[in-house]
Amino acid sequence: MSMTPRRNVVLVVLLVALASVVTPVLVLANHSWGGYHWARTSNPFTLKLGDNVSTQWDSYLGTTAYDWSLSTALDTTVVPGLANPKNCRPTAGRVEVCDSTYGNTGWLGVAQVWISGSHITQGTVKLNDTYFNTATYNTPGWRNLVSCQEVGHTLGLDHQDTNFTNTNLGTCMDYTNNPYGPPDNEHPNAHDYDQLVTIYTHLDSSTTVGQAISKMPSAMTDVEFDTPAQWGREVKGSRAKGVSVHDLDFGGGNHIYTFVFWTRENKAE
Repeated sequence: MSMTPRRNVVLVVLLVALASVVTPVLVLANHSWGGYHWARTSNPFTLKLGDNVSTQWDSYLGTTAYDWSLSTALDTTVVPGLANPKNCRPTAGRVEVCDSTYGNTGWLGVAQVWISGSHITQGTVKLNDTYFNTATYNTPGWRNLVSCQEVGHTLGLDHQDTNFTNTNLGTCMDYTNNPYGPPDNEHPNAHDYDQLVTIYTHLDSSTTVGQAISKMPSAMTDVEFDTPAQWGREVKGSRAKGVSVHDLDFGGGNHIYTFVFWTRENKAE
């Protein structure tokens, strides 16, 4: 039986409506980083963020910890730091957050996570005041975006999107040329929280939260991994694209992953 013109119009409207529903799902794909996660025996768990930042950063670190604690899977709490901000050496079972004038490195922020098998064992976040002390980046928008995103990586999250020029997704896990948007990219969004629930749905028989992992190779903790030459193989993005991820592979399921947030001046337009 042939369709009447009216039925044809209804079908077109339904197809358009369906497309508008499906498209956001494609944009908001899974953004777990390799399924890596903190081992723990119960939910929600509390991850300590070591405060090795200056007073200029304290409020932003506090905002970051509050934002990620809105997840039903975990809480992040700020505690006294145990690192020298200049080298920001890690502490087993937690994340050390540091700021310093790291120099004209080309990067605004760097997050590093130590992996044993599928589990995160420790992490660091570095915020580069060489750039944050300039007029371009010394704004609440840029400070919130980079702090939130780098800590997000230490929870097991990848980026939702790495296109600097499209419309903001309203999450700090989205790259942008304008953190203020609209919508602004200064905080997590619902998809970030949903992804954390997915990552941390199952429980483990042991924990890496607040614990030292003896089976990690000593070389993973005996060396500082401060420069691109020490980050290992580039596995995603590039400096020219403004975002890159590097894998330093120690074998036996042991890795250090480095997530780099390059300045706008160091990416190709």
